[in-house]
Amino acid sequence: MTSTRRRLWLVELLALIATTLLGVPTAHGAEGTSRTPDRIGYDVALRSDATGTNWTGRERISFTHTGTGPALREVYVRLWGNGADGCGGPGSPSPVRVSRFEGGTADAPSVNCTALRIGLTHPLAPGARTSVSFDVSLTVPDRMARFGRGGAYRYLGNALPVLSVRDEAGWQLAPDVGFGESYFTLAADFRVVLDHPSELSVPATGTTTTRPGAAGRSVTVSTAHHVRDFAWAAGPFHTATATSPGGVTLRAYWTADTDAGGVTLARNEGARAVDTFGERFGRYPYGELDIVLSPDFTFGSMEYPGFMLVWAGPDDSAVVHEIAHQWWYGIVGNDEYTSPWLDEAFATYAQDLFYGENGEGCWADVYWPRPDAAITSTMGFWARPPGNNGWTAVVYRAGSCALHDLERELGSPAMERTLRRYACDHWYGVSTNAAFMRAAQAASGRDLTQFWAEHRIRAQDS
Repeated sequence: MTSTRRRLWLVELLALIATTLLGVPTAHGAEGTSRTPDRIGYDVALRSDATGTNWTGRERISFTHTGTGPALREVYVRLWGNGADGCGGPGSPSPVRVSRFEGGTADAPSVNCTALRIGLTHPLAPGARTSVSFDVSLTVPDRMARFGRGGAYRYLGNALPVLSVRDEAGWQLAPDVGFGESYFTLAADFRVVLDHPSELSVPATGTTTTRPGAAGRSVTVSTAHHVRDFAWAAGPFHTATATSPGGVTLRAYWTADTDAGGVTLARNEGARAVDTFGERFGRYPYGELDIVLSPDFTFGSMEYPGFMLVWAGPDDSAVVHEIAHQWWYGIVGNDEYTSPWLDEAFATYAQDLFYGENGEGCWADVYWPRPDAAITSTMGFWARPPGNNGWTAVVYRAGSCALHDLERELGSPAMERTLRRYACDHWYGVSTNAAFMRAAQAASGRDLTQFWAEHRIRAQDS
């Protein structure tokens, strides 16, 4: 063994020992240092109406200018809940509205009312910390969606305003393209207080406690650390709590029309999956995981840190895939607009491993809808005419097939070590195409240029 390889082996061994013995890595990942603002804290208090449709209150965002160069004179807040409705119209305002700012002055919303520039009252020097605050008004749209409602149930995914990211390319202000995800946020701490009618259960991101409020009302307090977003639901859910063998609390919530067999399957597979992925990629760090189940999720399923909306049928559910996203998007973040494969393909690959599938023959399910399509194509590419036809076949299926092929290239033990170490190195940080390609190249010891070309994987794409 050469001295260089000995050093690499020692670094890998130490990282594996640290992850195994300490449970959860604490580093943000080296690639997160050029992004700002960071060290973000959200303090939110909202009160709902009788049905959980309307929520009003106040949000305060604290942050540090972690970038280099000149002072930060502005921040952008993303109002992703307006993605489907945009700026609304006469008598039909945007679902997410903010007002009465402190700490800065807001411009008119842009990017179809999903981005809001706030000029800071005082320029923020590198290393300095400040906050902005504003009133928030949320109206859950009357449609079945991540941010939507059906029957007596309300779902508030991507409803809460969150900070945008500025990097070397500037402020990341991607549009909502109407399918998939365009989100890009840094890990943050949330404390969210939700005042609601007592007859409504309110599952939410983070560790939750519920106490009595005013007459007929309850207050649910959720605290979450190192998460990229915050989501919740409200309704007369049935509920049950269990603990996985690995010590993770799983709270299941399901609608009245959810099949009992689907609930049992999702709960059992959920407990196995969170422990299995914890052993493979690094221990699940959030303590609690809320799984909201319904057969009426026409949008499919959706992951949030510590919280999931999962379609459930009598003998099938997407719970394993969404739990895999707790690592690939949640713990190891990525810009979902520029690199959607870094969460969707990796979650699909993890799902395959859970079910004992090795990807043999998986390319039969793949087709390339355009000659210039690539596994690493951006959501902007898939949003261009002729539309998103084929994007799931490429991003999900071809991407996971490529990871199975990479496993055959490296060998299964080396692939498992590589992904575990990669997760450790980017824990609470941001993954990029180039970073993953470098990690695989280092693990291979062989030139993977031809492999990347054959699999249409590029460090940068359009």
